[in-house]
Amino acid sequence: MRFLRSDHVTGWLLVLPATLVLLVFGLIPIGWSAVLSFQHNDLLSPPHWVGAANYQALRHDPVFRKSIHNTVVYTVLFVPISIAAALGVAVALNTRIRGISVYRTAVFVPVAVSTVATAIIFNWVFDPTYGIANWLLNELGISSQGFFQDPDQALYSIVAMTVWGWIGFDVIIYLAALQGIPQELLEAAAIDGAGRWATFRSVVLPLLSPATLFLVVWSTINALQLFDEIYNTTRGGPLQSTTVVVYYLWQQAFQFFQAGYGAAIAEVLLVAILVVTLLQFLVSRRAVHYTS
Repeated sequence: MRFLRSDHVTGWLLVLPATLVLLVFGLIPIGWSAVLSFQHNDLLSPPHWVGAANYQALRHDPVFRKSIHNTVVYTVLFVPISIAAALGVAVALNTRIRGISVYRTAVFVPVAVSTVATAIIFNWVFDPTYGIANWLLNELGISSQGFFQDPDQALYSIVAMTVWGWIGFDVIIYLAALQGIPQELLEAAAIDGAGRWATFRSVVLPLLSPATLFLVVWSTINALQLFDEIYNTTRGGPLQSTTVVVYYLWQQAFQFFQAGYGAAIAEVLLVAILVVTLLQFLVSRRAVHYTS
């Protein structure tokens, strides 16, 4: 009876619902996908075991290599741009002015908007013929651009759209971190003669490092799993210029009914995400400060 009343049992009972959800919708599908990756399975007829054939085929698949390249380029652009922009916006919003809550809410609104709605908005904004983006460029004397319909611009247009869509989330994290910085540290830096930039660089940025690490890891995982935005705008085109790994996985599994091949792509992506995340934590050990 004493054991049943212990804090350990109470704690496990409290996290049990979330643990079951994680098990049913997370770990079990990962295990099933791993088994599926060693099969030829079209989701219709009985599967048969093919061993490592799916993984061997990936090595010689030019579209898969192209999807990796697109995913890496997108991630390398999206993560630093979104985090740097969010930090600037958060610093600007960490002030006491009239209507500041309205501005903070406005920044977060794109996060609350569904991906489908965001895609519809940007399909209109970036329309080569009638879009407002080309209208503004023409007003500035710049010729019209293709955006989503130009193979050289489509992926960068996706970056612009997703930065706009997710910057609000990063801003909220940075705002919370900024408001958690002890005021006495800033006052001590001012007494020591540090200017605003020196204080920001030597005091504020180090104290924001845990939030920055979280956003880097979260944004990287989010970028490597990019799908919704591609599906609702370019569908991997034009000329596969926006075909990313998860979209190619979806094509193989649910358009071409090569579920085993798609599962192999999923397992490779899972390992890549785990390795990248581990490297990020290892690299950040000396740069992240958890105490003030």
